[in-house]
Amino acid sequence: MGNGKLNLPALRLIMLAAIAGVLAGGVAVYVSGGGSGNQPGGAVAQGPAASDSCPAKAEKANTVAAAAVGDVAAMQAADPPLSLKFLAFDGPDGKPMTLAGHAGKTLLVNVWATWCAPCRAEMPELDALQAKRGGSGFEVVAINVDTGDDAKPKKFLTETGVKALDYYRDATMGVFNALKERALALGLPVTLLVDPEGCLIAAMNGPANWSGPDAARLIDVALGANP
Repeated sequence: MGNGKLNLPALRLIMLAAIAGVLAGGVAVYVSGGGSGNQPGGAVAQGPAASDSCPAKAEKANTVAAAAVGDVAAMQAADPPLSLKFLAFDGPDGKPMTLAGHAGKTLLVNVWATWCAPCRAEMPELDALQAKRGGSGFEVVAINVDTGDDAKPKKFLTETGVKALDYYRDATMGVFNALKERALALGLPVTLLVDPEGCLIAAMNGPANWSGPDAARLIDVALGANP
């Protein structure tokens, strides 16, 4: 974020986060010396496990991806779009739920962990996006995948002043592994745009500036508003 330069303390933190990620299960952590740290490319590739496709959403996926510029340029069209309603995690009340429970809302789903330094850096920006745009038609669903209990992620959210985001949790890494099987998650963080019917429209691997104008325009297009 910012000017994209890393000072020595920040670099040391990222190196420690990378080591922690390896110890936690070999999950990659995305870092970069400039920009948002994500890597633009072609359409999101789907593995053979992605059988529940949403073919009618292809045009919308391409429209949304075309609006992904600047800070969110790595957001790639799902090809093909597919249903993610099956993704299972714990809701704010601690009870099991699936993404199907958010039917009727456009979602920005972000998978993160406290040991992932880029995840930690973008969490206040995701909180700001939820505070500004969250409502009956849109929600940022940030799913923490730390193993163990809730103490560490909840402490981090409190210390960083995150207030608008609801607390979603998957201590089993099931969400990440399901996305990895479908070639959607290569590391953390990973962010997905999901339409009100639970269909994946676009996805990116790596962090982004979610509180800036590029992100705002992307959400406008995803919601069907004028860019």
